[in-house]
Amino acid sequence: MEIRTVKAFIEYYERIRSRTNRLIEIVPRDKLDFTYKQGKFTIGDQIRHIATIERYMYGETISGRKSAYQGCGKEFADGYENVVAFFNEMHRQTIEIISGLSDEDLNRKCITPGNSEISIWKWLRAMIEHEIHHRAEIYIYLNLLDVKTPQIFGFSAEEVQEMSVKL
Repeated sequence: MEIRTVKAFIEYYERIRSRTNRLIEIVPRDKLDFTYKQGKFTIGDQIRHIATIERYMYGETISGRKSAYQGCGKEFADGYENVVAFFNEMHRQTIEIISGLSDEDLNRKCITPGNSEISIWKWLRAMIEHEIHHRAEIYIYLNLLDVKTPQIFGFSAEEVQEMSVKL
């Protein structure tokens, strides 16, 4: 997928974010600190990580600055309502940064934390891939907790199989 306009990118990204928001809405309030293994991200860490990477790595680098990512711990936000508010605020700030780009800026290069040059449109695409990756991890965490999760596109794999023609 090539990103050609800022407006089209933001519209697409907001659809991706709406799916992530639907998942976050069903996280049990008392399970924010759940992790499958000591030393691994908790559900809250996953949510804060999406937010802090979006804003402090991608937002900064597309602005021509160095990554300012400082992790995703409770020092950023603790408790379900605070984590969700932080998540939404970091997204608002990032969308504001992206909205300030011109369509021509999408072809400009930025520098990744690994000191590689990449076109901004490709870096923004990577930002979406990053969010989807961590959203999938939240799905797994919630499945481990036996929490019924929303289908991304309305049907489960089993339902699609049932509706499909038999070969």
